[in-house]
Amino acid sequence: MQPLTFITLGNTQSSDELRVALVGTGRARLLAGCEKLNETFEEVLRLRPSAAIITVGLDDSEREFALIKELVKACPQTAIVTAARDASPALILGSMRAGAREFLQLPIMADEFRTVMERVSEFCATVESSARNGRTIAIFSGKGGAGVSFFSTNLAAAMDVSTLLVDLNLQSGDAASFLGLDTKYSLIDFVRNRARLDDALINSFVTPHSARLSLLAAPIEAHDAEDIQPHDVSEALHLLGQRYDCMVLDLQHTFDPITVAALDLADDILVLLTLDIPGIRSAKRALKIFERLGYPRQKIRLVINRWSKNIDVELKKVEAHLDEQLIGFVPNDYRKVMESINLGKPLVQADPGSKITTEIRRIANMVVDKDQPFPPQKRKRSLSTLLGRQSGTTSLELATVPETA
Repeated sequence: MQPLTFITLGNTQSSDELRVALVGTGRARLLAGCEKLNETFEEVLRLRPSAAIITVGLDDSEREFALIKELVKACPQTAIVTAARDASPALILGSMRAGAREFLQLPIMADEFRTVMERVSEFCATVESSARNGRTIAIFSGKGGAGVSFFSTNLAAAMDVSTLLVDLNLQSGDAASFLGLDTKYSLIDFVRNRARLDDALINSFVTPHSARLSLLAAPIEAHDAEDIQPHDVSEALHLLGQRYDCMVLDLQHTFDPITVAALDLADDILVLLTLDIPGIRSAKRALKIFERLGYPRQKIRLVINRWSKNIDVELKKVEAHLDEQLIGFVPNDYRKVMESINLGKPLVQADPGSKITTEIRRIANMVVDKDQPFPPQKRKRSLSTLLGRQSGTTSLELATVPETA
């Protein structure tokens, strides 16, 4: 099922409440939160979301109803939902007469919200659309130096479908050098030209690497990152997601607004960690933050990077400590990794027979099918047995890992 995209209009309280509810469904993506009527009309007209939730009764009801009528006429493929905290019969009737398809009482009640989502989904299913809506995979680590950029680059290169790698390390992105590309344009050009974007202009800002892989680079100048706002990232990912079967997001390791905006739009989040105390601790902290952000657990998976024979820890103990499933184990091979980075060629292309390549391609095959969730894995063997190594190594005691940083 394709995710639903939303734009909201309201004050800070209602916008925050709607964002949490939408993200918590696991099937909705919030593209923009607006505070002004004219801004809402422009954003809906430009982004063409599945639905717009308009909070009414905040200002002039007649102007709010007029906006709804304009949106219904200009964007008939967008479902209009009205919401209100003090819902009078006149307000509900007025919004319905203006063209709203559903009404939502605030504060949100779970059963009612679920019903509204189902009806919006049914409406969208009847609307013909030729737009492609690819799968978005966010790669994140709670600590720096875990190899996120290397893994993201190689995962994107391993995909067998049209894929866009998006470098969201805005001040220090290295994805272009990992791919051996000399980029002329980046995300900042996308943002500065957002009012006149068309297919030709969007394509010009993306740098091709191969027949199936392209890159949207981080800004060349670090100071340009200051001009990029979270809503710019949401808009860019929404528009680009209609042009590729898969997008891989290379994220920085902090929970800043840009990173959260990208995580909100992701279909799946792969958390990269190393099997050491800082790595496990940072993964535990990230999972708790994801929970507070309202992300469904089924969209989060853990991947162990730089697995080494120096540590032997039972897989089931790692999963029990983190209360999350491990879906991948990327072996450590410092020499090959550095050679591929220095050559500017992904390892999956430079050494297709390596163990690292084999594992990354296996993970890529798991995530590329947007109609299939990650398969459950019931493993009872130790990590060393799973990866076919000999015994006789130092054990990492998980009891020594703090619950919080």
